Amino acid sequence: MANGEILPLIVFSLFLGMSILKMGGEKGKLLANFFAACAETSYTLIGIIMKFTPIGVFALLFPIIVQSGVDIVLPLISLIGSVALGCLLHGLVTYGALLKFLGKMSPLRFFRNIFEAMTVAFTTVSSAATLPINMKNCQDNLKLRPEIVSFVLPLGANINMDGTAIYIGVSTIFAANLYGVDFSWGQMLIIVLTGTLGSIGAAGVPGAAVIMLATVLQSVGLPLEAIAIIAGVDRFTDMFATCLNITGDATVAAVINENENRREIMP
Repeated sequence: MANGEILPLIVFSLFLGMSILKMGGEKGKLLANFFAACAETSYTLIGIIMKFTPIGVFALLFPIIVQSGVDIVLPLISLIGSVALGCLLHGLVTYGALLKFLGKMSPLRFFRNIFEAMTVAFTTVSSAATLPINMKNCQDNLKLRPEIVSFVLPLGANINMDGTAIYIGVSTIFAANLYGVDFSWGQMLIIVLTGTLGSIGAAGVPGAAVIMLATVLQSVGLPLEAIAIIAGVDRFTDMFATCLNITGDATVAAVINENENRREIMP
């Protein structure tokens, strides 16, 4: 927990939960109620913190604009726009279809109810920091089962990084155009594979995608100097990627929730 390594924490929590269920009785119930109370306390604390979010957002964005300025942003506007468009299409088309046909939920209702989490992800650029807000929105607004939310979302915050995969892919193509390199179909496949695997291993913190991007660039023989250029607008592109990441986590939770409800109804 101190190092922000959520995946080992999830594994430990799973075994702890199974142990509590196996123990049962009054002692098991006491422990279960204790952790439930801790969760409710955390949600209350998050609610207090959220009231100060506008001030924090301003403090995060102001130094980026001052340091980067218009001179660094304008030449790379095509990169920012491509990542934003890719994330928007993936969110509306792919997630929208999953919600409509598998989750049996209106995409409009879904996006409206997790808009708070999407805003926090967009501004903090951290899936880990947005996780409590996303869990709260899914439980309170979407009315998803707490046991599904508490399992799917923490796991998704570590391995479900669709936005990061799009960011890595677009940035690699941008770097190739920058150096006048044409990719073969084999190299394109390598970009897809390494980008997907790299996104799974990326940490849910700001700037993690740049580290994974270095691996992808090396795999297709592109100069690592391109990272210095792309890093100038990393904060802007990472905003869209992170927003899509947490949206994907909530989408999967909604689909699994509907599937579990349907299984219980079936004879």
